[in-house]
Amino acid sequence: MFGLGMSELLIILVIVLLIFGVGKLPEIGANLGKAIKGFKKGMSDTEIDVTPKKEEDKEKK
Repeated sequence: MFGLGMSELLIILVIVLLIFGVGKLPEIGANLGKAIKGFKKGMSDTEIDVTPKKEEDKEKK
């Protein structure tokens, strides 16, 4: 996994615990999961709006 061993992951986890505390970890995990889910959804939605502009919009410019 990205060239990280178990000891490196453990050190990163300890640093995160020291910075954010135990109480914030579930909230951070939930927000990270939502962000990843939104990113994946945004990447899969490739809908492009190809409708022509209305004549009113062209006249205003």
